[in-house]
Amino acid sequence: MSEHNPPGGEQLVISRRHFVIGSVLAAASAGSYAAQPQVRHTPINKQKFVDWVPAKVGPWTVVGASGVVLPPPDALSARLYDNLVTRVYAGPDLPLVMLCIAYNYRQDGVLQLHRPEICYPAGGYTLSPTQPVDLSLAPGRDIAGNAFTATGVDRVEQVLYWTRVDSDFPRRWIEQRMSVMKANLRGDIPDGALVRVSIADMDQAHSLELLRRFLAGFFAAAPEPLQHVLVGGRT
Repeated sequence: MSEHNPPGGEQLVISRRHFVIGSVLAAASAGSYAAQPQVRHTPINKQKFVDWVPAKVGPWTVVGASGVVLPPPDALSARLYDNLVTRVYAGPDLPLVMLCIAYNYRQDGVLQLHRPEICYPAGGYTLSPTQPVDLSLAPGRDIAGNAFTATGVDRVEQVLYWTRVDSDFPRRWIEQRMSVMKANLRGDIPDGALVRVSIADMDQAHSLELLRRFLAGFFAAAPEPLQHVLVGGRT
């Protein structure tokens, strides 16, 4: 005589099996979500960001915001930066200094900072090889930057810039990608900033000296929240 499951027994076994499978899948889903990189920073109000930028830097004073080379507008570039500020500074017997600060609170591998080596050729400039430049904005504020000469139809610019991703200052595109990946492995989606200054001049050595001086003054004049954007430390 064969044994039979009691009424409803088969359905009970199936229900238990489904419950176990469902629990395992739910746990795996929760674990996967927990392992996904999370955005740790919050957007900065656009007007607040603008107000942070000092109007006076040592002997230089803001005289405008136009004339700064920017990426050509398209659907992607409009999403690249949460905050973008350009300024032109003039000083007595000093060349104009053109400033661009771009910030994005999430560098997610798709939206990443455009490096100036992309912007300038798009504007018709020919570039010299990029060279590494070590910058000191203040005691203990040493960062890795880059410099190049951009030659256009009607002017030559000496360009000095740095990019920041989280606490790194990548000099090359591949380093920038690696900084994002490194943060992702820690479970973070990092923020990022691009700071660029330039002078229209043929003499690179003299221009870089002036730009170093300008940046040190700019950092000293910047409020603490903007300093965090420039060199990191914002939460």
